[in-house]
Amino acid sequence: MPQNIDRRGFMMMAATAPFSIAMLERLFPYTLRAVPFPAEDAIFRVSLAQWSLHRALRAGELDNLDFPVVTRRDYGLDAVEYVNQFFSDKAKDQAYLGDLKKRADDNGVTNVLIMCDGEGALGDPDGAARKVAVENHYRWVDAAKYLGCHSIRVNARSQGTPDEQRELAVDGLRRLSEFAAERDINVIVENHGGISSNGEWLASVMAAVDHTRCGTLPDFGNFRIADGEFYDRYQGVAELMPYAKGVSAKSHAFDEQGNETSTDYVRMMRIVLDAGYRGYVGIEYEGSELSEPDGIRATKALLERVRAELQSEYS
Repeated sequence: MPQNIDRRGFMMMAATAPFSIAMLERLFPYTLRAVPFPAEDAIFRVSLAQWSLHRALRAGELDNLDFPVVTRRDYGLDAVEYVNQFFSDKAKDQAYLGDLKKRADDNGVTNVLIMCDGEGALGDPDGAARKVAVENHYRWVDAAKYLGCHSIRVNARSQGTPDEQRELAVDGLRRLSEFAAERDINVIVENHGGISSNGEWLASVMAAVDHTRCGTLPDFGNFRIADGEFYDRYQGVAELMPYAKGVSAKSHAFDEQGNETSTDYVRMMRIVLDAGYRGYVGIEYEGSELSEPDGIRATKALLERVRAELQSEYS
């Protein structure tokens, strides 16, 4: 490959042909982060899920307040998805949230959603504990509203038979959705292990909640129900897409052509687009073969290549 290829030529190549991310980054170490934002009529836009940088955040190498800055500066992305555990004591801290919002605004970054964990089971069999779990999420609804997010992501965790868990999860989700609706915030549920990774079951929960503010966040990779038991990821995403208000592009490893080794992204994005979804698709890199920054860039490059391939078909 010639070393003197111009940026326009590089971008055309990157958008239309399989390539090795590692090779391109060696030759053009800063070009991938300079990819221009897509046109307003792009069939989907790309956001960055904060979990992609969880090791750096936990190690203190990255501060939560700098996440939107790094997203724009280092990865050329203009939208972020927060994880509540990285600012768990700041949900009601207006000064902190104001600083975070300003950093996002100053860098032209959209705050998309907050992923919420550790606030109790919304489908807890104990009614009092379920009520506490619902109310624990209120502060994150308010934080999401302040930051300009459209949603909080929650879990449909419960206990009992599938029918019992459905009834309990529906109760908790409906209560939380009614609160969130008053603030124009969505409550979206991810397939996140256990029975929630059964696409048919989670879709039945959505149908039973039957609230315009309650939806799903289909994740390409979270379909492990139990040890040795996995739900078909393509079927699961297809079942969850009718309720989707967000999409999570999970990635772990890549082949020499830059394709994710566990998920056929073209096939998966066809499912997403066939459902009429045109919102953000969040990069959520969880692999170990590449560093977090390289994994993010590899996922971004793959999504951009898939978008270029499918743009004319779905425009």
